[in-house]
Amino acid sequence: MRSISASELNQAMLRGEDYVIVDIREPYEYALGNIGSMHLPMGDICEKSDMLPKDKSVVIMCKSGKRAEAVVNVLEKDHGMTNVVLLEGGITAWKDEVDHTINID
Repeated sequence: MRSISASELNQAMLRGEDYVIVDIREPYEYALGNIGSMHLPMGDICEKSDMLPKDKSVVIMCKSGKRAEAVVNVLEKDHGMTNVVLLEGGITAWKDEVDHTINID
């Protein structure tokens, strides 16, 4: 499983690298605060995995990284995706490393 830190992802985005970021948190969590990512709740991602691009890196994120790790595993093993990447520490790490103002609680 490939992973990326919040700082590394932010730097890659600032360089213009093309990532699709998918937030798998519940709608109420996403509504509290998000980084402008695609929102696809964990419960929907398997049936909607065809919405995810196959030609660029897809970063999967949640609040802490635990749910996202499970989703990355499923997408790799059950859906044969090789372009998924785990955001280490989720949006909590993003708040700690990149944007201290984002609301996540």
